[in-house]
Amino acid sequence: MVKKLTAEFIGTFWLVLGGCGSAVFAAAFPELGIGFLGVAIAFGLTVVTMAYAIGHISGCHLNPAVSFGLWAGGRFPTAELIPYIVVQVAGAIVGAYVVYIIASGAPGFDLSGGLASNGYGEHSPGGYNLLSALLTEILTTFMFLIVILGATHKLSSPGFAGLAIGLALVLVHLISVPITNASVNPARSTGPALIVGDWALSQLWLFWVAPMIGAFLAGIVYRWLSPDDE
Repeated sequence: MVKKLTAEFIGTFWLVLGGCGSAVFAAAFPELGIGFLGVAIAFGLTVVTMAYAIGHISGCHLNPAVSFGLWAGGRFPTAELIPYIVVQVAGAIVGAYVVYIIASGAPGFDLSGGLASNGYGEHSPGGYNLLSALLTEILTTFMFLIVILGATHKLSSPGFAGLAIGLALVLVHLISVPITNASVNPARSTGPALIVGDWALSQLWLFWVAPMIGAFLAGIVYRWLSPDDE
């Protein structure tokens, strides 16, 4: 169990460093910025790389919503759920703090930029309201978990699961970065929000509630779609 939790910590740290780091350091870099597409690919790459690095150790959840959805789908033991969520959040916090330390070394750095925090209303990249953000996070998390549950099914092709899941996360970000800055992951949202504080913390509830709802629904639906004993 210690090895599983350590792997989840490392993996979630990498997700935040790679995904949020790319958004903070490279997304709007003059002339050579990677933009929304680059950030979406960066998040997908963190999952693909970790899936093959630690998937055989911990399952490579890197996300409380993923652990919760797998539990709801009968794929994950209840006893491991809370420990997984705790270390995922811890890894995300450390990752966000490292991003902050690096970013603060640039001239003119301003934490009010959000450190890739998720938000809605005036803190949405596109100015989308609460309802839009809520629906987006529920639906994209639902579909992300459907892909995860299907790609890791014993009757699927598990050797390609990491690639399918990583590409699904890229697609999720292409849809939702303009709306919420793309969460689908409460841990990823918590790390930057704790550092930014203020509005990021006050809006953090949505990025726990919505992904957990979407993940739970996906677990129940996929369990019905494919009820054979795992």
